[in-house]
Formats: sequence, C-alpha cells, structure tokens
Amino acid sequence: MADRSKSGYLDRKEARRIQKENRDTLKKLERSRKRKKIPESEYVTTMKDPANAVEFDDLHTFFYTDAGVVKSVDGVSFDVPKGKVVGVVGESGCGKSVTSLSLMQLLQRPQGQVTGGQIRLNLGDKAVDVTKMPEREMQRLRGNYISMIFQEPMTSLNPVFRIGAQVDEVIALHDTKGLSKAGIAERTIEMLDMVGIANSKGVYSMYPHELSGGMRQRVMIAMALACSPSIIIADEPTTALDVTIQAQILDLLAGLKDKINSSIMLITHDLGVIAQMADYVVVMYAGKVVEKGTAADIFEHPSHPYTIGLMASKPVVGKRAERLYSIPGKVPNPVNMPKYCYFRDRCEKKLPGCSQGYPCEYSLSETHKVSCRLWENGSTADDGGES
Repeated sequence: MADRSKSGYLDRKEARRIQKENRDTLKKLERSRKRKKIPESEYVTTMKDPANAVEFDDLHTFFYTDAGVVKSVDGVSFDVPKGKVVGVVGESGCGKSVTSLSLMQLLQRPQGQVTGGQIRLNLGDKAVDVTKMPEREMQRLRGNYISMIFQEPMTSLNPVFRIGAQVDEVIALHDTKGLSKAGIAERTIEMLDMVGIANSKGVYSMYPHELSGGMRQRVMIAMALACSPSIIIADEPTTALDVTIQAQILDLLAGLKDKINSSIMLITHDLGVIAQMADYVVVMYAGKVVEKGTAADIFEHPSHPYTIGLMASKPVVGKRAERLYSIPGKVPNPVNMPKYCYFRDRCEKKLPGCSQGYPCEYSLSETHKVSCRLWENGSTADDGGES
C-alpha cells in the first residue's frame, strides 16, 4: 500500500520505491511470458464442469502504475455455460471490461498483467488455461473460439480502409478452410447479410464514415462472428446507439447466438438490457463479484445492498418519483483499497462486523451467491473463506 503525505500526493522517495518495485515485478512476469518454448502441459487443463464454455477462477488482473498497483480484477470467479448469455453489470471502473480483456489476452502490457487465478476455456476436445497460453497459440483462438464486439465501433474500425477490406482481413487471418480471395469476399458479404445489412455489396465498398452508428455496430458484429466463435464478448454493444437501434442490435445478437450455437458474455451498465438478454447475471463492484445468480435470482431477489441500490436507481415505467435514487458516497481508491468490505462506506445496511475483513461468499440457493455479512447467519458460507 502506498504511503501518502497529508496533501494526498506521493513524496519523491515513495514514488521511486514504487517504480523500483514495479520494474522488478514486471521484469519477472514478462520474462515468464516471453519464453520461446512453453510446453503444452503448462496450459492444458480440465474444466470443472464440461457444460461450461468458460470458467473464471479466482482471477487477479493488476495494473502497475507510478502511483501504485491498481487491483482492477481482484479474485473474480464465475462461469459462462454453453449456449447461454451471462450479463456482467456494475458501474464504470468495476473491472467488467478488464475481465473480458484478460480472457482475450488484450491487456495493455507490460503494465497490465494477470497475476493469479485461471481462465479455463473449453475447446471441445480439450481445455486450456488462457492466462498461461503463449501469444502464438492465443492468436489461433481469437476469432475462431473467442471474439469481441467492442464498445465504440467508430474507434474500432479503421477510417482509411473500406468495410470489405477490414472484414476480409479478419476472415483471412483466422481462416482454417483455405479460402481463396474471392471466397473470403463472398464470406464477408454473407456475414454482412446475416447481420441485417440490406445493401451488403454496396456496404462492402464503403468507408466507416459513410455508415450510421447502427450500421457500423452491425459491421463490428459481422467481424466478431465471421469465424463462428463459441464465445462472444459484447462490451456494451448498444451504448452509443438510440433506443430503437439498441433493440434491433439486441434482437440480432440473440438470434445469431442461437444460429451459430455460441455463448455471450454481455457487459453493460443497463439493467434493462440485462433483464432482456441474460440467463445469468454477475454483479461486480471495485474489482470483485458481489452477487451472482440466474436472472430471476438477481431481479426478483436482489440480496447485496449494492445490487439493491442499482435496482433502485433505475427508472420504472408508470412509477412517478420526484428524484431518482442514487447510491451515496464514491468507490474507494483502487490503489489503496480497504481491508474490509469495499462497499461498507457507502452501505446503508452495514453491520459492526463489516469492518472485519472482506466477507466470504454465501450461498442463498444452488445458483444464487452473495458476498455480504447480512447473510452470515442462516446461510452457508463458502468453504474457501475470505476472497
């Protein structure tokens, strides 16, 4: 933990100490990752449940900054079952996108590093731990097994290349069927048709700026689904779109999921989107999972005070209110996280025991789990102890 002066700033001596520690730590981590020959036995693993497409198990992803270590993802565990939609919800900075980038191995290195835990990916005939895979092997998985629909299509598409060339590149890079140049172009037009673009041949020759926001998002979905991946990560795919286009994109995603038999990890702030799309819900706060369960568990029986606060802050059709509820306080400093429940200082239901270490995960049912001391009595604590 970084020591700060009364002004809140690091002094020069402390800053130098942090920089030296970061250099030493990152050197060790990068040396391990950049080994030329990593045996397959190091990253081949076994799924806990073969019915899962992905299993996040006690994942830790940290960023080593000059101000200290930011624990963006701090012990996250949840599963993405085959053929299901898992919604990951929480406020900005809670670790949703970093969790998905850890799965894709797209963290900004060397500062961003997975420092612990496993991400088990089911490949059918075997399972691999993504956190230990070499870059060359990981490149074969991206696109073919896991793909990502990024948040803002205009910053993800290259403005100087035509749409067709950009989708062609994705298919050519991950092509396992040996398609010719004409075959790749035909596949691109087929994908543009699949995502509901009427003039697919015309759009093939257009530049990104010639398309509307909804059309660009459809192109991003076409790129993500071009190789029929088994896992689709949708990182707030409807944030920049108006309400009617949002509904179209969500319907499109739901239909395509069933068409290619994929699982979706849906990251969003919008509880309405989660309610419409998700089979399972994971609620994150300050880098940890505070509650998880089926959509019915979370929406009908929200049990963590943070989840209850999120529900209360959502406007309800037909219900009049002078002022929308907002959760009081602010998220703790990610460099100096408290040693007790991270939500305690904002919680309206806190107990004396909430200051005594981070709470265990308690089981409210077979599918419903919550990390809160309100459920310490009358429920079964997870044998793993404090997370």
